[in-house]
Amino acid sequence: MLDLFRYGFAVRGMEAGVVVALVAPLIGTFLVLRRYSLIADTLANVSLAGITLGLLLGINPILAALVTTTVASLGIEKLRLSKRIYGESSLALFCSGSLALATILLSVGRGFNTNLFNYLFGSIVTVTRKDIDTILILAAVVMGALALFYKELVYITFDEESAQVSGLPVRWLNMLLIVLSALTITLSIPIIGVLLIAALVVIPVVAALQLRRGFAATLFWAEAISLFSVVTGMLASFYLNLSSGGTIVLVMLGVFLVLLPFGKSSGDQPAA
Repeated sequence: MLDLFRYGFAVRGMEAGVVVALVAPLIGTFLVLRRYSLIADTLANVSLAGITLGLLLGINPILAALVTTTVASLGIEKLRLSKRIYGESSLALFCSGSLALATILLSVGRGFNTNLFNYLFGSIVTVTRKDIDTILILAAVVMGALALFYKELVYITFDEESAQVSGLPVRWLNMLLIVLSALTITLSIPIIGVLLIAALVVIPVVAALQLRRGFAATLFWAEAISLFSVVTGMLASFYLNLSSGGTIVLVMLGVFLVLLPFGKSSGDQPAA
């Protein structure tokens, strides 16, 4: 099994995978508990439009995805706060609009369909040193912001109205959370792929919730499940010549099914 680490691309892929595995559940815990899980799917579709635009213009696709997801996240939150349309409707608008744009860009740039495949499903083979540098920078930003505003984000997660009455800048904190979600989606692309990013953000958290622990314990177990799934999935993908993204998600689903009998009803939340 240690033969894997004789290859530079495998080492790079594992480094990136471990970082992604640690960051995704941190954001996912807040999104799942706030019933914001669909944001991950929406931003994943937006990132696809960014990647195709980057490939078409000849710029770094990950950086292009970063810009598009960040702008889209701000637009989603602004629409939600305007109360002109329901929150779910704003997600549908961005989701369908980004897919339509990606489809048009794909039809224009027929020559990069092969390169796009790796971004769609993830691949440890194609992870470059620049990708790792980008992932590390984005991960540092996300983890730093979460550490700085951890208590405030936990507060608004469990009682947003009370947090607003107490004087917390709820609107700004919501904006921060969705931007951090956009960054997390972007840094996950090389390993898990656009089509499966939402699974990495959501499934470890949903699996950890089955253990019926408090917030901090749920966060810990989500991290453990994510890390186990990513490392196991990447090892399996290397030795069995499978897509890393698909393999990782199947491992996560396996863990979820094992833990499912321990869970309560879907309406239960861990204590703060």
